Amino acid sequence: MIRLLVIAAIISVGCKMVLGKWPWDYLRGPDTKGQALFKARKLLGVPERATHAEIIEAHRRLITMIHPDKGGTNEQVHEANDARDLLLNDLPHQGEGQIK
Repeated sequence: MIRLLVIAAIISVGCKMVLGKWPWDYLRGPDTKGQALFKARKLLGVPERATHAEIIEAHRRLITMIHPDKGGTNEQVHEANDARDLLLNDLPHQGEGQIK
């Protein structure tokens, strides 16, 4: 029994050293919220720690390029709006007395 525990420990440490993750990290599945946030940041072209104003400005710039009147599609506009909403909802909430 002890021999199995030692082998499991060696395999776990080896997995961490070679692959950079513990074996049980692979059992959790993908980080879908993190992936969605990354995709939204990439679409709007904002950094990870973008402010409310930066997100709004990036969204405005993108919408002016992909608006249906400029040759874009409704789907692109909806995707940009979803990206903006996702990033704004992920911002830390400000206190009651602070101006947004």
